[in-house]
Amino acid sequence: MNLDAKYPGLSDLRDHAMRRIPRFVWEYLDSATGQEATQRRNRSEMDKLRLMPSILHGEVEPDLSVSLMGQSLPLPFGIAPVGMSGLIWPGAEGMLAGAAAKAGIPYGLSTVASQTPEDLKGQLGQHAWFQMYPPRDPEIRQDMLTRAKNAGFSTLILTVDVPTPSRRERQTRSGLTQPPRLTPRLLAQVARCPAWAMGMAQRGMPRMRLIDEYAGKTSGLPSNKHAGYLLRTAPDWDYLRWLREAWDGPFVVKGVLSAEDAKALEAEGVDAIWVSNHAGRQFDAAPATTEVLPAIRAATSLPVIMDGGVDTGLDILRAFALGADFVMMGRAWHYALGALGEAGPDHLTHILTQDLIANMGQLGLTRLSDARQRLIAPG
Repeated sequence: MNLDAKYPGLSDLRDHAMRRIPRFVWEYLDSATGQEATQRRNRSEMDKLRLMPSILHGEVEPDLSVSLMGQSLPLPFGIAPVGMSGLIWPGAEGMLAGAAAKAGIPYGLSTVASQTPEDLKGQLGQHAWFQMYPPRDPEIRQDMLTRAKNAGFSTLILTVDVPTPSRRERQTRSGLTQPPRLTPRLLAQVARCPAWAMGMAQRGMPRMRLIDEYAGKTSGLPSNKHAGYLLRTAPDWDYLRWLREAWDGPFVVKGVLSAEDAKALEAEGVDAIWVSNHAGRQFDAAPATTEVLPAIRAATSLPVIMDGGVDTGLDILRAFALGADFVMMGRAWHYALGALGEAGPDHLTHILTQDLIANMGQLGLTRLSDARQRLIAPG
């Protein structure tokens, strides 16, 4: 099959994935919180960013490589952690880890994934990142860090923008609970998605295995919560200092929207700032990440990672034009899995790479960092 002809863009993968994933799973993947204004704002603000083309540069050979936290990466994007990836597509975590290793890009595993760090030990590449939802118990906290390090995860992500559960109305309406329970209504949806159903039949319904090992049985939780909330705490600055001391390796803080917070994090010795509003899944009055990125870039000398509203290679260029040093994407990789299974992430990597090359050619750019010179000021 000529994948370029049938699925030339992420929108094609998304449309196909929607037909192959049960509706209640789709609502988990695709939804945000509240009226989903922040999710829409991420996209609408991205579309406002314009770059000035330039002519007569001859043949341009773009260099897509970047340096991030002392490591050289061949591409400027990676795979962000998504909780319960294995619900979205059977075996998702292993497939994504393998695709990232093949491409030489970062892969982030969530604390609330359906596979443990040890499950992925043989599939991880050089750039494996472990994303921690902060456990309250210091012994559990230390054990998680040790397990992640021993499994081959080199970079730690502390997610700080989930102090409380969010209300995700679309998820609630869909009938999805944690742990997932297949009611007759949901089974009817599963029956219309044979590839997903077959994969689940082979692997069993996913659960948050790392969390379950610490929390024990998770039945009886309210439907708007999941097992992670049995263990999780809302971190403070002392918690961050504890982690910085305990983790031997690059330490990234995810969920930053304030330039003042970025300054304070740099003073505390973190290694990178991750600008994120959790893709609109936590707070529906948050600014778009592109709205706050310039001020955060001006406030810190640390590497700045960004997500939110990124669908194309052009969007990645827009992020670099605003001062990002790297871009992470979450939903997009799961749309690719839903559409094409294990072949999906490789094809999305191809789509993003070719779109970057095409648009850098239009701009006459050989380096991603030079996109900053082509940003057109609003007005």
